[in-house]
Amino acid sequence: MSENESNKEREEAILAGGCFWCLEAVFDRLQGVESVESGYMGGSIDSPTYEQVCQGDTGHAEVVRVEFDPVIISYRELLTVFFSIHDPTTLNRQGSDVGTQYRSAIFYLSPEQKSSADAVIDELTKQKVFAKPIVTEVVPASTFYIGEGYHQRYFENNPQQPYCQFVVSPKVTKFRQQWADKLK
Repeated sequence: MSENESNKEREEAILAGGCFWCLEAVFDRLQGVESVESGYMGGSIDSPTYEQVCQGDTGHAEVVRVEFDPVIISYRELLTVFFSIHDPTTLNRQGSDVGTQYRSAIFYLSPEQKSSADAVIDELTKQKVFAKPIVTEVVPASTFYIGEGYHQRYFENNPQQPYCQFVVSPKVTKFRQQWADKLK
């Protein structure tokens, strides 16, 4: 298979589940994931900065754009991991991170992605995986704004930073235990 044919096999997923550092650190370790970029989506201004998004006034969510090989991992499998690494039942909050920028959202890029997201949420609801209702938004993707350079691979570059030690690292550890068969 030529490189161009190989590139045709790649798909993207855009997910918001609290701080993008946590999501990026997990998805970077998942088989089939080619790249993960932290950024912003879903707001009302162009080219927002981290400081603007953190104030909660722009309407953007912290997101990750995940490029993956659907031959190795399906979109539904990505969503299953996504729902296992954050709390989709808390509105505009993940742990001590509070605000609309930390909401749980799936920004779909096609009707097929929307259908898959809706189906996964329906299945989790029917199986009563969570004690409270899932509040994850399933909304069309809008413009993705890549986060500032220092946000990319933040956990790998800042493992001793307190947030990484006390918030990101436990999520990565939980992911490794739960998804050992899917690790790179």
